[in-house]
Amino acid sequence: MIRATYIALALLLSPALQAAIPFPEVEMVPLPDQEYAFEIDGNEVLRYHGNDRAPKPFIYPLLGPSGKRLTTMSHPEDPDGHRHHRSVWIAHRDVNGHNFWEEKEDNRIVMTRLEAYGHEEKSAWLRGAHEWRSAAGKVIVNEQRTWTVTRLENNEYYLDVTMVLRPGEDGDVTFGQTSFGFLAVRVRPSVSVKFGGGRILNAAGDLNEAGVHWKAAQWVDYMGPVGPDRINGVTLMNHPTNPGSPVSFHVRDEGWMGLCFSYDAPYTLKTGESLTLGYRIYVHGAEVDLDSLTQQGIKFSEK
Repeated sequence: MIRATYIALALLLSPALQAAIPFPEVEMVPLPDQEYAFEIDGNEVLRYHGNDRAPKPFIYPLLGPSGKRLTTMSHPEDPDGHRHHRSVWIAHRDVNGHNFWEEKEDNRIVMTRLEAYGHEEKSAWLRGAHEWRSAAGKVIVNEQRTWTVTRLENNEYYLDVTMVLRPGEDGDVTFGQTSFGFLAVRVRPSVSVKFGGGRILNAAGDLNEAGVHWKAAQWVDYMGPVGPDRINGVTLMNHPTNPGSPVSFHVRDEGWMGLCFSYDAPYTLKTGESLTLGYRIYVHGAEVDLDSLTQQGIKFSEK
């Protein structure tokens, strides 16, 4: 009886009213335990882990257009020593002398609350408050972090992150000179150059670790097989208004790449000031138009 009533109600709805019912193409879905799934057409493409079970939030999995994982956790040859490699993550090795990169100290980046989330025509987003806390529990940095997924053609998508950083209890914050921080990706072994059939390419056309490592570029791309006859890739892009752009990239044949915010010199954020940074991850298939990719690196949405 209930099923018959539902069908009858559906038949009464006019085509115009049915078309007006909002079913977003891209959604951010809050899950238990501070986990947040991004879905395209109801299929999860990535998950943000914002709970405090790990020393920092991270994204896992990150699925490519083929529906297969592009990333992994840790390092195949040194899983314990590289446990801080958490698929897609944000951290920095030297923040007022505190190491938020390796997980050897009890410094933590904590998502304290989900502030808001929503969707537009072909994108969805979440905004969360984060605290960078020292081992002693002092808040060194306050951060507002926004993740946005934008749908593209052929099951490709952008994953954009905007970070708004402000000094915490210590006052001025210095991000020390290092090649570790802020945004990084650990690709699955099959996508890597060393363990699989992958290749690395930057905007200048340089190849693999020997050509790309520690060079400044608009973007760096890591592409490789995610299954039989299935090639997917992930591109890291730096927003052109970030300080020091174009920045250097830390890239290895064994499967990871990161943007180096303070590779050439330290950066000090004064009390009362804020720093806004933007990065893009482009998740794509085997066919990539490099000229178009360069333009995307220049023109992606303002922060």
